[in-house]
Amino acid sequence: MSDRTEPGSYGQFCPVAMAAEIFCSRWTALVLRELLSGSTRFNDLRRGVPRMSPTLLSKRLKELEEAGVIAARAKGRAGTVDYKLTQAGEELRGVIMSLGNWGQRWIESSLTLKNLDPSLLMWDMRRNLTLSSLPGRRCNVRFDYPDINAGQKTWWLVIEEGVADLCSIDPGYDVDLYVRSSLHSMTSVWMGHSTLKAEIGAGNIILTGDKAVARSMHGWLGLSLFAKEKSRLAS
Repeated sequence: MSDRTEPGSYGQFCPVAMAAEIFCSRWTALVLRELLSGSTRFNDLRRGVPRMSPTLLSKRLKELEEAGVIAARAKGRAGTVDYKLTQAGEELRGVIMSLGNWGQRWIESSLTLKNLDPSLLMWDMRRNLTLSSLPGRRCNVRFDYPDINAGQKTWWLVIEEGVADLCSIDPGYDVDLYVRSSLHSMTSVWMGHSTLKAEIGAGNIILTGDKAVARSMHGWLGLSLFAKEKSRLAS
């Protein structure tokens, strides 16, 4: 009998080892996070993992499909593919949530806030908006991050007919609310390390425009899925 194992294999029959061969390859947990958050198209998945190369994303999706974690189905136009979690993939939801909750509890917020990314922050915010707290008409909210380089400094969230869209180029609509903030402050609020009230009170976040939309921001902004998990590290 050969002692050789496949490249990347732990060569152990233990279920932990076999599961880790699928789950623990670089970026896989983040791709699963995006799928569990509702992204199904390749370009949407890319927006959730902006620093992952398209080639590597394609490779990881293929691996997950081969492992039976996701199913890829052609939809609509030729070349358009939907990626959907199988039952095996859905059962990883608890694993991903537990991993995120653990990180929120036990990793220093100063470390997590070193890895700031405006495109990921805005993409996360877009999909977790509480649309019922916004006006029934079209609503356009502009976010300005003066500490970020041109190209990622300004973002627009456009909410219309129950759908939220994220734009990095001016969509051309009247702006209802301007939000001016450092990326650090907005990320702190989003992750639950600070509050909108505290950051506005300190002058770190400035709201101008429609007063009703501004007053309700704490309701429509939503927070990270892990924001309610409190740190267990000594302050």
